[in-house]
Formats: sequence, C-alpha cells, structure tokens
Amino acid sequence: MFGLGIPELLIILVIILIMFGAGKLPEIGEGLGKGIKNFRRATKAPDEIDVTPKTQSEDDGGSEEAPPKQS
Repeated sequence: MFGLGIPELLIILVIILIMFGAGKLPEIGEGLGKGIKNFRRATKAPDEIDVTPKTQSEDDGGSEEAPPKQS
C-alpha cells in the first residue's frame, strides 16, 4: 500500500513508544479504536429524518412567551 514492511512498522512503533511511553499506549489505542468505530457507524447509518409534527407555536416561529413559573 505505502511500501511499509515489517521493519518500517517496528521502527514507527518504537518511536511512538518512546514518545508516549508504555502507560499511554493502551489509552491511545482505545481512543483510536472508538474514533474508527464511531466513524464507521456514522458513514453506514442512514440519514435521520425528523417526521414529528410541529406544534402551533413552532409553526408561528415560536414567538409566544412562556407562561411565568409559579413558586
């Protein structure tokens, strides 16, 4: 794909390990996995269409004032 073999991937892994440390790698992997999962879900999900009927105040532009709250 990009001409990356096993030696190149190992060098990249060592550089990442040096930069972030062994303790942060699981957190980085978890965040990356969640991001990829959410991206795939968003691209596969059909567009949601709101079919709920509008109320009278929404049709008028919502210019009605809300009733005062009682204490």
